[in-house]
Amino acid sequence: MHERVRFIDHKGKRILFIDLTGCTAQQIEEITAEVQQVVTSQPAKSVLSLSDWTGAQISRSLAERIKTTLVFDLPHVKRTAFVGVENVPKVFLDAFKTFSRRDFTTFPTLDEAKDWLVGE
Repeated sequence: MHERVRFIDHKGKRILFIDLTGCTAQQIEEITAEVQQVVTSQPAKSVLSLSDWTGAQISRSLAERIKTTLVFDLPHVKRTAFVGVENVPKVFLDAFKTFSRRDFTTFPTLDEAKDWLVGE
C-alpha cells in the first residue's frame, strides 16, 4: 500500500487515512486509483475514511475521476470525513456529494475528524 493510503488505529477502530497533503493533481490521480482498490476490497459498510486535503491541488479532470471513484466506493464506506478542504473549490465538493449520493463531513482538525468517525 502507498504510504499515503494506509489504515490507522484510533480508539480501537480502524480508519483508512488518505494523506493528500501538498499533492499535485497527478499525484492524487495515482493515489485515487489505489484508494479505489483498497476500499472495494473491504466488506460492505465497513470503511471509515479520512482524507486530508491540506495544500492539495485539484483540477476539473481530477474531480471527475474522484467522483467516479466515490461511486464505486459507496457500498463499502460507512463514514467519510475530510480535513483541509479550504483550497478545494466548493463546486467540486458539492459535485462529490451530489454525484456519489453521500455526505462528506468536514472538520478543522484530524483529531476532530477521527473522533467523529469512530463515534456511534
